[in-house]
Amino acid sequence: MVIASPVSAAVPGEAPAAPAIRPRVFIASDVRLLCDGLMLSLAQQPSLIVVGAADLTISPAQIAVSRPDVVLLDVGTPGGLDMPLTFRQVLPDLKVVAIAVADVEQEVFACAEAGVSGFVSRNGSIEDVVAAIHCAMRNELVCSPRVAALLLNRIAATRAKRTADWDADALTPREHEIASLMTQGLCNKEIARTLHIQNATVKNHIHSILGKLHVRRRGEVAARMRGSALLCRGAPSPQDRHLLGSPRDAAARRGLDPKN
Repeated sequence: MVIASPVSAAVPGEAPAAPAIRPRVFIASDVRLLCDGLMLSLAQQPSLIVVGAADLTISPAQIAVSRPDVVLLDVGTPGGLDMPLTFRQVLPDLKVVAIAVADVEQEVFACAEAGVSGFVSRNGSIEDVVAAIHCAMRNELVCSPRVAALLLNRIAATRAKRTADWDADALTPREHEIASLMTQGLCNKEIARTLHIQNATVKNHIHSILGKLHVRRRGEVAARMRGSALLCRGAPSPQDRHLLGSPRDAAARRGLDPKN
């Protein structure tokens, strides 16, 4: 079912102050009443151009004919959240704004994972839809404070889980050695001389260690490994450093220049 766009009409009493660039909007929903209502309401918005509407049996190629900038996608339609990726395979720059989004965690997260450019809840108004369209065109996300909080909480929970679930056996024996020496404060050159390997090899191992431990800086490695069995492998642990003295003392005993 494809509906032709009605002729745009200015709201009585308002000046037709349309912007220079008017986003072209296509509506995708299996609910005919929703399509009709949105088309009639958005056609009266001087800042938009409604180019058509269809149910989700329409192919991306058919949508592409209308050259939309934004698709308003009814996520209440079964399979609706599979559509953003399908649309972008034909129109890579297309913005997809999810409408009729339930204000519950599962649906919000599903929309985010599907890669939508904006949300409008089931209780949203036409003004909310228009704002979401224009924000999507500016690569901005408009959503309710509750949805924003849900997304931020999800990011924090994902980070915490990733940190808690890291695999202590992910490091190779050599990486265990290097990580243990890093926790003692040895620099790359000292590690290379201690293990009789090239400095470039140490750098490669450290890059791998940072990735596997999900940290960005070498200074975070000790905190990441503290209290873990990793510190017992390959080299003395920080708890045993007092037996060896400071890294400067350890370097001196090996005949190294502590400044290197």
